Amino acid sequence: MTAPATQHALSASVGAFIDELARSGVQHFCVCPGSRSTPLALTIARQPGVRLWMHIDERSAGFFALGLAKTLREPVALVCTSGTAAANFLPAVVEASYARVPLVVLTADRPHELRDVGAPQTIDQIDLFGKHARWFVDMAEPDAAPDLLRYTRTVAARAVAAARRGPAGPVHVNCPFREPLLPDPALAAKAAEARPGGQPYVAVSAGPRALDPALAAALAGELASAERGLIVCGAQDDPALPAALARLAEALGFPLLADPLSGARGLPEHALVVDSYDAFLRDAAFAERNAPQLVLRFGAMPVAKPLLQYIQRHPGCRQIVVDGDAGWNEPTLLASQIVHADARLLCEALLAALPADHAPPTTALEWARTWQAAQQRSRAAIDGYMRQVGELFEGKVFAELRELLPDGALLYAGNSMPIRDLDTFFAGGRGVRLLGNRGANGIDGVVSSALGAAAAGAGPTVLVIGDLSFYHDSNGLLAARQHGLDATIILLNNDGGGIFSFLPQAAEPEHFEALFGTPHGLDFAPLAAMYGARYTRVDSWEAFRAAVSAGVGSHGLHIVEVPTERARNVALHREIWPRVAAAVAPALD
Repeated sequence: MTAPATQHALSASVGAFIDELARSGVQHFCVCPGSRSTPLALTIARQPGVRLWMHIDERSAGFFALGLAKTLREPVALVCTSGTAAANFLPAVVEASYARVPLVVLTADRPHELRDVGAPQTIDQIDLFGKHARWFVDMAEPDAAPDLLRYTRTVAARAVAAARRGPAGPVHVNCPFREPLLPDPALAAKAAEARPGGQPYVAVSAGPRALDPALAAALAGELASAERGLIVCGAQDDPALPAALARLAEALGFPLLADPLSGARGLPEHALVVDSYDAFLRDAAFAERNAPQLVLRFGAMPVAKPLLQYIQRHPGCRQIVVDGDAGWNEPTLLASQIVHADARLLCEALLAALPADHAPPTTALEWARTWQAAQQRSRAAIDGYMRQVGELFEGKVFAELRELLPDGALLYAGNSMPIRDLDTFFAGGRGVRLLGNRGANGIDGVVSSALGAAAAGAGPTVLVIGDLSFYHDSNGLLAARQHGLDATIILLNNDGGGIFSFLPQAAEPEHFEALFGTPHGLDFAPLAAMYGARYTRVDSWEAFRAAVSAGVGSHGLHIVEVPTERARNVALHREIWPRVAAAVAPALD
């Protein structure tokens, strides 16, 4: 094929492909620089109606796209050149796979004759992400023939559809290009104009999984007769599910144990929502005496380990797990039944199947009152302790944020200790959206994920992150300056891996610091200055409140460093649990 013919085929094919992605709902493209990806990058830059987010670092770009897609609840595309650039997407692809976040990953590649022959910047990109990709296709090389252009548009539509459902997650489209790599903008635009009206070439539709009426009736009857039932909701992204869960909980007299990433903590206070179970389920007396008869669980497994241990303590309890995406969110290995149905529709079907005159049994109402009392007493104990703590304490950061953040704010929590402290100390949460990376639970990419969330424009964005995680993704800070993003990062700096001080490894003093504590001694002020962030290192709660309020209320990137000490942080946490146990004790009578 001559160079003009190659350029014509390239322009028509890539123009049709990017146009079809946009028609299928991809409005955001995170692009990394490179030569082989030139056809994709230039066509995206010229595509009307889409937003291009340029990133230098592929690893950070991947997590930025993940945070953006998670916040928007829509597929976001990632683009890179050939070689190890594509491999740097892997951590974000893994997180997206386990967290069920839709990404469309486009990797440029050499043409087939240059593979496996020692050509530079060429690796085997076939199935590069393995089973972490919901779907993989190695595209045919660009061709302007009508049937190949139909193929190109079909692949684009199918990729977006595969990313959205079954369950949602990343798809990988590998795109081989031969030189010349510069597409003709007129030819690319002509390919888009060949499909007038803005409609996709293939409109892919999928309905939610509805529960079989007979199964709904049987399940409703079982739930209605349960005297000690619980509804547990872990991380999930359906904004309509929490209200449906609250209605079902009220109808059955079941307490609703709401993970911070479930969206259910923002429900009105009169609902049967329990958000302090992480604290009071540590009390062996409460956990032993309040054995559940039935647990109906939605979403991912919750963050709180005491809840997992509570379920494991009572292996005879019937556990029903609902997963609308035909997945298997069940690490306890104790489930009696897995129901593959849309969670919200299942709640509505169960409510409809209950008798019109149904009322929870008296014993169920007494059970619910026990949990409500434990909730209120433990929350009062925690709040009372927070008022007494004058020193900087990582847990109190979240208690303070509960009062500082305005309605419409988005709070992103890093992994290890921040997400756990969010769970315990950030009560309620009405008006504040809570997010975190709980697919693979890694500390990598959290800065970029939060900045991706900020790019969605959902409201004031605050990230709480540990120092190791912050350091690990410090490259991601460039996105804030490059794209003019507004975000406040609260950096909990205990000079190392604070979570290990809570674990049995802390009993190995000879090697603990070198292997687990990993102190770094870094001064983060110059790093903040390098990226143009406003940096404040606080030494009091008054300074903390002022710095956070200033960040949330103004533009740009703000970094608020909260220095803490690991051993002291452990001690302060452990002072709380006996207070909670003492407060909950009357609920056992």
